[in-house]
Parts: sequence; C-alpha cells; structure tokens
Amino acid sequence: MEQEYTEDINFSDFIASSTHDMKNSLNIQIGFLEELMGECRNKIDAAMLDRLGHTIYEAGRMNVNLIQILSLYKLGKSIYPIDIAEQSVRDVLEEVVLQNQSIMGYKGIEVAVACAENCYWYFDRDLISGVLINALNNAYNYTTDKIRIVANINAGMLELRVEDNGRGYPPGLLQANVDDSKGISFSTGSTGLGFYFSSKVAGMHRNGDKQGRLTIENGGTYGGGCFVLNLP
Repeated sequence: MEQEYTEDINFSDFIASSTHDMKNSLNIQIGFLEELMGECRNKIDAAMLDRLGHTIYEAGRMNVNLIQILSLYKLGKSIYPIDIAEQSVRDVLEEVVLQNQSIMGYKGIEVAVACAENCYWYFDRDLISGVLINALNNAYNYTTDKIRIVANINAGMLELRVEDNGRGYPPGLLQANVDDSKGISFSTGSTGLGFYFSSKVAGMHRNGDKQGRLTIENGGTYGGGCFVLNLP
C-alpha cells in the first residue's frame, strides 16, 4: 500500500525564502543592466537609452519591493533586529540620494538635499533609508525634473519631506488614510506596499507618548507631491 508523502510547510516562511532568492537574482540582473548602460551610453540613440534607463528603474523598484516584503515578514515574526540609534540625518539623506543618483541621472532629475550639518536624531537607519528610497521611487514617477529632500525639527519631531515638482497626489489618495492605502488596484497595478511598509516603520518609532507618522500632501517648495515622515 502506497503512503502519501506529506510535509508541514509554513507558507509564510516558504514565501520569505523564495522572495530572498528572487531579490538576490534581481540584484545580479540590475548590476548587469547598469554595466550595459555604461557600455551603451555613447553607442545608442537617446530614446533607446531612455528605455534602458527605465528598465533599470523598474528592476530597482521591484528589488525595493522585495526588500520591503522581507522586512515586513521579519517584523511580523518579531525577528527584525531593530536598531534605533543616534544618526547624522544629513549623512543618511545624502547616502540615500547617492544610491539613487544613477537612475535619477538617466531621467535628468535634479535631487537636492536641505538639512543642517548638525542635525542628529534617533531612528533605525536601515528602515528609515528604506522609507526614503520608497518615497524617491514615487517621486521619480511623478516629478517633471526636480526632487527635494528636506529635514527639519519641529515641535520635538524630526520632519523628513520628499517633495517633487510634478502634478501632485490625486484627491482620492489625499483623502484616504495612508495607513489604509494598502489595497490592490487592478487598474493601476498598485498594491500599496510602499505606503504600508512606510507607515509601519513610522509607527515603530516611539518616544514616550509620541509616535512616528506618515502623511502625504501637495504643495511644498515645488508645488507638487510631498511625502512627509515625522519621527519623535
């Protein structure tokens, strides 16, 4: 008599492992595409170069999404090594801009940083960098040619803003609570993952009775969309 083979598999663990493998593979592909871009820069026309640059952007955006999924998995399992420590805010902002400098250059986007040299704050460097990279990815899609990252301290909170000179967020998204913007839209292909991840990270930063929060608005220096993160 044959016995059916069964094995207990934790589905979330399986998905996390598969996501990790996909992320590693995608990193290799992104590296190859960036090398190809460098070799082709003076050999193909501007339209083709722009298409290649957009392909690299989409691959990078997918890689960020995979990292967010893995981070949310670890946070849900309480195995993420949260490390809230004092950071140079300007150093973090400049590092995030540097990581995205090449992809911004493909589209001719100017990214400015406005932050005092002596601005220091307590937060998890990797998580907040992930939130800012997500905000830059959004701004990349909607800006005309300018993005600005601003850091200010207001009323005992660190305010980090990513502003662009695009058309701004649509009214429907502004009216919704960002924390609830994780529904899937089959018409746009949006899963709301970036906003969901960012709002979770914001909420993990607490100091006494104060808690981090994420909001979006239109306006700012450029009159476009503004992604605003406040940390206690």
